Amino acid sequence: MSMAHMTTAGENEAARLDAEDPLAGFRERFVLPDDVIYLDGNSLGALPRATAARVQAVATAEWGTGLIRSWNSADWIGAPARVGAKIARLVGAAPHEVIVADSTSVNLYKLIVAALQSPLAKGRSVILSEPGNFPTDLYMIESAMATLGGRHRLELVPRDGLSDRMRDDVALVLLTHVHYKTAERYDMVAMTAAAHAAGALVCWDLSHSTGAVVLDLASARADFAVGCGYKFLNGGPGAPAFLYVAERHQSTVTSPLGGWMGHAQPFAFADQYAPAPGIARFLCGTPPILSMAALECGVDLHLEAEMALVEAKSRALATYFIDQVGARCGGHDLELIGPSRGAPRGSHVSWRHPQAYAVMQALIARGVIGDFRAPDAMRFGLTPLYLRFTDIAQAVEILAEVLTTRMYEAPRFQVRQAVT
Repeated sequence: MSMAHMTTAGENEAARLDAEDPLAGFRERFVLPDDVIYLDGNSLGALPRATAARVQAVATAEWGTGLIRSWNSADWIGAPARVGAKIARLVGAAPHEVIVADSTSVNLYKLIVAALQSPLAKGRSVILSEPGNFPTDLYMIESAMATLGGRHRLELVPRDGLSDRMRDDVALVLLTHVHYKTAERYDMVAMTAAAHAAGALVCWDLSHSTGAVVLDLASARADFAVGCGYKFLNGGPGAPAFLYVAERHQSTVTSPLGGWMGHAQPFAFADQYAPAPGIARFLCGTPPILSMAALECGVDLHLEAEMALVEAKSRALATYFIDQVGARCGGHDLELIGPSRGAPRGSHVSWRHPQAYAVMQALIARGVIGDFRAPDAMRFGLTPLYLRFTDIAQAVEILAEVLTTRMYEAPRFQVRQAVT
């Protein structure tokens, strides 16, 4: 990749910020290609250097030599709770309130149905979310409502009207803490309090928050939450997800998917289902051990960083990115989406452009990897553990070249691929 040369001022500012970065040492702990500026870690995190060797050891030693004995000798059976307890430290929960299982979508389904079927829902019928929430969240609400026989209805309310809509018919509020496209960020404490004041439950999707911003589910009094393992936690493509159930609810709610791993005595092989005590009742099938090992490597690495420093760097990266685009890319139909400079946000920045898909494809061809979200958003992930300010400066210079030369108009950049 041929990198454009930055202005002297840009070079100096980026170099200064990198020199002052307390997280700079983490970059060498990741596998990062020399010819790529990776701005898509909010979609798929980079590979930690420790992961490949760990997965190989699990495959060749624990599986290859230990065989089925490794469920006990290598504590495969304890992996969901063990890794969940580690993630709990990143989301402000107690160790026994988080468990790793299934995918984010499946965990959403489990928690939505569990909440609505429980006495905690008080027989209410309305589920609140917002238009433009991540699609799987809305799809899982629809699936849950179908399961429950059409007794509930979904209302999509713009975020500035959600608090006013929380009345005594609302059973559950399901929101994504950091919006997947815009990076807009809810005040979790205030929104949860508003829902509780109306007698409603709250489930938070933390997929774009965990490992990117400071979270404290306990202080927020959150009821339920789900999160992703392959974004900022760097667990690998399709890594298992996690779910959270506040301890105060664990004896009241039961997963609608009564798989054998969620049974109180899975190896008693009883004909009837009896839910396990605590968070373990939300397990379902056999955990994917190779994927779990990869996820644990990413989580362990993240736990070495102080989350306050991670969030502070995320804010600084976003501010720098917005300022550089403003200085270098004016007059090219770019429109910042989501929070303005300095406002609370998640760890990505998006711009709207009439040819957003083609522009992003041209950037990828130049070695700057972000992603496109329909209909017109270019999204750039800001991953504090391995991203440098010099990476941002170089990416903006290349973006300016792509826009100025109209390189994106080439026919090859107009062809939509299966994954955008």
